Amino acid sequence: MSAEKQQMITEPVDNAWSMKIPPFKCEDNIHGLVEESSFATLFPKYREKYLKEVWCLVQQCLSEYHLKAELDLIEGSMVVKTTRKTWDPYIIIKARDMIKLMARSVPFEQSKRVLKDDIGCDIIKIGNLVRKKEKFVKRRQRLIGPNGATLKSIELLTDCYVLVQGNTVSALGPYKGLQHVRDIVLDTMNNVHPIYNVKALMIKRELMKDAQLANEDWSRFLPKFKNKNVSKRQQPKLKKNKKEYTPFPPQQPESKVDKQLMSGEYFLNKEQKHQRKQHERAAKEAEAVRKQKQRREKDFIPPVEESFKGLARRQTNNEEQKLNIKALKRKMIKANSKLKKV
Repeated sequence: MSAEKQQMITEPVDNAWSMKIPPFKCEDNIHGLVEESSFATLFPKYREKYLKEVWCLVQQCLSEYHLKAELDLIEGSMVVKTTRKTWDPYIIIKARDMIKLMARSVPFEQSKRVLKDDIGCDIIKIGNLVRKKEKFVKRRQRLIGPNGATLKSIELLTDCYVLVQGNTVSALGPYKGLQHVRDIVLDTMNNVHPIYNVKALMIKRELMKDAQLANEDWSRFLPKFKNKNVSKRQQPKLKKNKKEYTPFPPQQPESKVDKQLMSGEYFLNKEQKHQRKQHERAAKEAEAVRKQKQRREKDFIPPVEESFKGLARRQTNNEEQKLNIKALKRKMIKANSKLKKV
């Protein structure tokens, strides 16, 4: 490698994303690879027809990098191998990612972009992030959005190709965009709507255009969303209000003997106690008889008659109302006679 390239890599860089990776050419590795490397991956049955049609293009694409590709339809696997002419040691890893994406239903036109140096891929497993299947399906559909609108907006903001398939999300694009895609997918499966992250990315894109805000903190510009999820735990109908805490124990309740001592009943003999109970019973019966008598005589009590002044007022009010009705009738007759004349 030349001295200029070594200097570019060894020098400290403030922003690693702004650094351009120098291209790795055939002249940088004249001797080639010492041993053969190979990777294999399985593919589902429904991908067999598509892979048979496209496999000639796959072999042609990999032959440019001096790689071999084999398709085993009996076993259901794809294999990529290096040859003696292969000079790039990392291209076999890129080829492995390409066949993995093709197995996950990514079309060949998109998956072959992984072979470029500035393009990477990420296969995010989402199947084990949500326990209930119904919730998993709803959150996965939320990531796609109505008519794929949410997924399309994620692709435009991150410059990545995103495909939701089964229990995985396949992403393909620049490395910085892949980080954003992974964050959005994981937040969505953790019940955070993807539109929040999409809004934040849109604001960041606008802030990047302003040179004055390049070295400032952007957190004040980004939206802050509060979690409004309410616990769905069933609340009891009758709630017991907690009493105020007091360090002193409550007063001991009075026993039956204490109450008898207070009232003086404790010192009475049996006959006196019996007489006292009879007196109490007789008093209760008398009270009940009195209440019963009042209730029966209530219907026979005459109502309170109004005074002469009240009756006079009522009569005057009725006469005024009658006079007003007569005046209204006269007005109506006059109005009808005028209309007839016209």
